Amino acid sequence: MNSTSPSHDSDPASTGPNDRPIVRLKPKAEARAIRHGFPWVYADELVTDRRTQKLAPGALAVLEDSDRRPMGLVTVNTNSKIICRMLDQNPEAEIDQPWLEARLARALALRERLYDAPFYRLVHAEADGLPGVVIDRFGDTAVIQPNAAWAEAHIAPLVAALIAVTGVTNVLKNATGRARSLEGLGEETVVMAGAVDAPIAVPMNGATYLADLIGGQKTGLFFDQRPNHAFAARLARGARVLDVFSHVGGFGLAALAGGAASVLAVDGSAPALALAEQGAAASGFADQFTTRQGDAFAVLEALAAEGAQFDVIICDPPAFAPAKPALEAGLRAYERVARLAAPLVAPGGYLGLCSCSHAADLASFRNACGRGIGRAGRRGQLLHTGFAGPDHPMLPQLAESGYLKALFYRLDGMA
Repeated sequence: MNSTSPSHDSDPASTGPNDRPIVRLKPKAEARAIRHGFPWVYADELVTDRRTQKLAPGALAVLEDSDRRPMGLVTVNTNSKIICRMLDQNPEAEIDQPWLEARLARALALRERLYDAPFYRLVHAEADGLPGVVIDRFGDTAVIQPNAAWAEAHIAPLVAALIAVTGVTNVLKNATGRARSLEGLGEETVVMAGAVDAPIAVPMNGATYLADLIGGQKTGLFFDQRPNHAFAARLARGARVLDVFSHVGGFGLAALAGGAASVLAVDGSAPALALAEQGAAASGFADQFTTRQGDAFAVLEALAAEGAQFDVIICDPPAFAPAKPALEAGLRAYERVARLAAPLVAPGGYLGLCSCSHAADLASFRNACGRGIGRAGRRGQLLHTGFAGPDHPMLPQLAESGYLKALFYRLDGMA
């Protein structure tokens, strides 16, 4: 339809290329940021008339700026605060299996250059050009998290494209978590192809991890910490190591592979600790690996009362600040972790503190950790700042894609 037609002028949700609906930015919206690569439009930036409100979650539309200039092809979800996600700067792009295959092939080429075994995050959402989509690969099995409505609507061609590009034989759809609830989507876990019926052994940093893809957290294993596991392992030779919020043994098993004398893994989940024990046995570390189930804060306090000391302590908690409203409480929680863990570090030992909260930026997190260490009466050096591995690339225009921070300190004796 010609942009000068009366119906187009009067109705922001009229049709564009390929008879797709048109949605339009408000005059004060940040059109320049979107043209420069910012992938989201927030609900208060879009004209939302009745026709726009009637679009099904995940519908495709042509995004225009307030001067009616096309900006690209977006997916629309009026149930979400992120009302539009940019899919393609070409407003006439066809979102079909070949389009999905091209995006997946680009993502696969990067991972195959980075890793010599097929265990990695294959797709990291917006940073890999597939907004809201996470795909983790475990050999010939892949787990898809379709965390945006458009991906849910395109799940069949997405699975077909994934199999065609990677050759995986088993595909699990893990449709759970906070991100889906923010999109107004339900939760389910479904095997889409092949079979997924047992924990999968994952080789990483010289250890073997057991990933429960169906019953575990997220996709069953956190690949993002791989380089931080490796750094901690360098500190762990001959050391007594405490791995707090250990999940399936992330830092602890890597430390043992790096020559640690012993590891105590602490987590609130008995199934996660059982998988950690299986991983230790599969790695040949069973005799040096022990676990303690319980609330991490309570266990840290109990260990202090027992007079326990460790040469290396790593704390990798869940996201205490998953969104801005939780930021202040989250920073207090990170400070408390540091305050409780620091006294357990032997003089000259090492403390690793992690955050996966994108709402807590690096400076805020570092300040919270510094306060906690200081209030514990300890002083030290900040040795290393780590981030997610390169299979979790950042989209430079989207700060939320760089969520993981890991700080490693060497602590002196008590002040």
